Amino acid sequence: MPVQTSSNRKLKQVTDYAVADASATLGQAGYFADRLRDPYPSRLSQPLDVPWLDRQEAVVKGRAEDGPLSQAQLDEFDRKGFLFEPNFIRGEELEALYGELNELLGRDDFRGRDFSITEPDSREIRSLFAIHFLSERFRRLAHDERLMGRVRQILGGDAYVHQSRINYKPGFEGKGFNCHSDFETWHAEDGMPAMHAVSASIVLTDNHAFNGPLMLIPGSHKVFVPCLGETPDDHHKQSLKHQAFGVPGRDALRQLVERHGIEAPTGAAGGLLLFDCNTLHGSNANMSPDPRSNVFFVYNRRDNACVEPFAARRRRPSFLAHAPDEAWSPER
Repeated sequence: MPVQTSSNRKLKQVTDYAVADASATLGQAGYFADRLRDPYPSRLSQPLDVPWLDRQEAVVKGRAEDGPLSQAQLDEFDRKGFLFEPNFIRGEELEALYGELNELLGRDDFRGRDFSITEPDSREIRSLFAIHFLSERFRRLAHDERLMGRVRQILGGDAYVHQSRINYKPGFEGKGFNCHSDFETWHAEDGMPAMHAVSASIVLTDNHAFNGPLMLIPGSHKVFVPCLGETPDDHHKQSLKHQAFGVPGRDALRQLVERHGIEAPTGAAGGLLLFDCNTLHGSNANMSPDPRSNVFFVYNRRDNACVEPFAARRRRPSFLAHAPDEAWSPER
């Protein structure tokens, strides 16, 4: 069951802003792509005069009759920005996926490669990217109709895998992830134009309160929080271990948490968490002896394929942001 960890006090909604007001803070960044017309400006040198901007796109674009999710489930996703389905995978299928995860994490030839991210203070693998290219089993899972059907319902159209990865938090040593919006990074650094993406996370080990489960701010997907600080070159080399840029300010986070609270879906291995690309989320360090792992697929609608980055000098490597129908391999 989700764990509510903060209050739900209502605040006055912030809606009276003009995106054009941001032009004064954006003008000096001449190499940014269409910054003055960008409805989601971020990586700014100065804060805007409002804590956030309203979302421009609908959250759910499809219909209940078009896939496996009921109208009640779609309504919950629309309202909260995420949906948790326990026991999505179980039995022998779950055991095989967990075995595949351990095999991939144990590959010594992956350590030190750009697509393999280790913990800041050890050689333990923290994230392994492009796993649907590294593993046939995970490739089949990424394109499984059980996932693709849900994705089409939410996005309202055909999608491709923008990113895939395994996240792993070893017992006692797994570090946390600062609260952030994935879309902010994908927009700023990958060039994803609009909020037509959804993430699917399948937990492969039991998630409980002490091994660093994902925590989400329900309702935060309805607004975009601009972040401060120009994107450093090759930012991904630092951000995948510890993210300092693309992180919302504390005042905005405080207001959103006071309004909506925080939820941490927990439960047995095999659960599926679907969450909107703009839902603010993060996680604490693993304080327990129990490792926490999940497989993670990002689906982007095909007509929303990435263009030039909106707030970076160049695109991130393709293992972080695949193009539609791309055939990536670790030899590149």
